[in-house]
Amino acid sequence: MAKPENYYDERNIRNLDKIEELLRELPPFVEDYLRGVEQRTSTLTRLNYVYDLRIFFDFLCSRKFRGKEVASLTLEDVEQVTDTDVEIFLSYLSNYGFRGRRLSCSERAKARKLSSVRAMYKFFFNKGLIEVNQTAKVATPKLHEKEIVRLEGGEVSALLDTAEIGSGLSSHAAGYHDKTKIRDCAILTLFLGTGIRISELVGLNNESIDFSNNSFVVTRKGGNQAILYFSEEVGDALAAYMAQKEEDPRVAPDEHALFLSMQYRRITVRAVENLVKKYAKIVTPLKKITPHKLRSTYGTALYRETGDIYIVADVLGHRDVNTTRKHYAAITEDHRRSVAGKVRLHGGDRPANED
Repeated sequence: MAKPENYYDERNIRNLDKIEELLRELPPFVEDYLRGVEQRTSTLTRLNYVYDLRIFFDFLCSRKFRGKEVASLTLEDVEQVTDTDVEIFLSYLSNYGFRGRRLSCSERAKARKLSSVRAMYKFFFNKGLIEVNQTAKVATPKLHEKEIVRLEGGEVSALLDTAEIGSGLSSHAAGYHDKTKIRDCAILTLFLGTGIRISELVGLNNESIDFSNNSFVVTRKGGNQAILYFSEEVGDALAAYMAQKEEDPRVAPDEHALFLSMQYRRITVRAVENLVKKYAKIVTPLKKITPHKLRSTYGTALYRETGDIYIVADVLGHRDVNTTRKHYAAITEDHRRSVAGKVRLHGGDRPANED
């Protein structure tokens, strides 16, 4: 499939610029590693690798290779790291200092950093550039399943109504509502009607949308592209927003971004997160609703309608169906409830003398 126009949009460019900036602080072999995994990872994934590795190397220079600068570390140093060193690193992440700040990682964040370190070691081990990979001996931190938070049917309708009408907004937010409500409704409807990721949503371009068959192209994790389909309800919300943009003289003729900020630039991830939070706290103040929770809401609704975990995994772009099963495991409660009355304890049609 051909890449859409402006595939390397400003978001990717910003990530690439940040990676290049951070590489100046890191050992030269990190650039070799990133180049080696470039074809199968997105710029955002590689940027997260760099952030995680920077913390790991800072730990090594403060604990194991004292007196060494991070940028002077070599693959020979990397090879000297033991599994015990990595286990100490994971413990260190519970309460550590970095650039004058005190930070701490959850078990999930520790697991991600361990995954980043392992991926680098595996790369150089497979290339034959190091002879041992001690990270393979380190157990992944145990992750405790978190309660699955999502919107229920009535809350979905209330969220969209709130975005459309603006009831409950602060006086400050209400002042901007008339200018943004059509855009905000389109964004929320797209989340709730397709399960799109926030990174995929902010990366959409005008030309990504095809109303002739109600579909759009997204760039998924790892840089792969997929065609997703949307309902008439989603299509109406998108069409209303795009029509509004066409009539707005402040939208630059050469602007390809689908969703724009108040400054008429591509909307940011942070702005979308704040948008969702703004409306959700009015509708469900006791639930912390994020764009990912809207994705979970869609995934749950789709599973309830189809009963097919593989369809849900495919639509959501999960490479492993176990990821889908983990995120929507709470749906089994519906199954338990549905069979609650299936077993009869008294009488019924069962013969009295049946064993």
